[in-house]
Amino acid sequence: QVQLVESGGGLVQAGGSLRLSCAASGITFGIKTVHWHRQAPGKQREWVAVLNGGGTTTYADSVKGRFTISRDNAKNTVYLQMNSLKPEDTAVYYCGRIGVPTYWGQGTQVTVSS
Repeated sequence: QVQLVESGGGLVQAGGSLRLSCAASGITFGIKTVHWHRQAPGKQREWVAVLNGGGTTTYADSVKGRFTISRDNAKNTVYLQMNSLKPEDTAVYYCGRIGVPTYWGQGTQVTVSS
């Protein structure tokens, strides 16, 4: 059974940090492209960051310079380090392994208080 399980979310004050993890079972991240997306209450899901197979990272303008996506293939886990968090970063965060098929996790809640 294929699963992506996000963890590491929680409640943090503005300016704080969190590290989200996305652990895979039944599949490997390998050199597949991995995304983090988020969805805030009442808003559409939006793309946050991508890490491609070659190791290139790209970020949404709203998180550039504050968030870092990385992977540890030995642990079959992808991370999203989030620093200098803002209340507008409050959302459910999802990781996805892009491929045929694409797999998504169930999400982890991040709440940033002002």
